[in-house]
Amino acid sequence: MAVTENTLILETTQGPVTIEMRPDLAPGHVARIKELVREGFYDGIVFHRVIDGFMAQTGCPQGTGTGGSGKKLKAEFNAEPHVRGTASMARAANPDSGDSQFFICFDDARFLDKQYTVWGKVTDGMENVDKIKRGEPVQNPDKIVKAYMAADAA
Repeated sequence: MAVTENTLILETTQGPVTIEMRPDLAPGHVARIKELVREGFYDGIVFHRVIDGFMAQTGCPQGTGTGGSGKKLKAEFNAEPHVRGTASMARAANPDSGDSQFFICFDDARFLDKQYTVWGKVTDGMENVDKIKRGEPVQNPDKIVKAYMAADAA
C-alpha cells in the first residue's frame, strides 16, 4: 500500500491519474508540488504541450507554457530513468528554472535522464494519460479538473 502522504491524485478530463511522489529523489520539488496542490494551484490547468510518443506537459496557469507559480526550484537531478509513467519537472535552459510545470512520459525518454528532476511515477491511470489530446499547442486541451493529496481525501 502506498503512503498516502506522497500519493498525488489528478482528476483529469480523461479520468483519474495516481502519481506516487518520491521525496527520496527530489525532496524540494515534492514539497513544493504538495504546497501548490493544497493551494488549488493545479485545479483547472490544461495540458498545454502534448507530444505523441513523448510526454504530456501541464502546470502553466496561462496554458501556454510561459508561466508558473513564481517560485523557482533548485534542480534535484537524479539517476531515476525517464520511462513510461515518469513524472518529471519541466524547466527552461537554466537547470534551476523548474517551477510548477511538469510532464508525464508516454514512453522512454532516456535522453532526459540526469537533466530533469524526476519526482514521481504514475502508479494508476496511465491509460487516462494516454487519452490526453495531443498538440503544440493543444486545441481544446484536456485539463486537471482537481489535484489533491490522497492523505487529504481520507
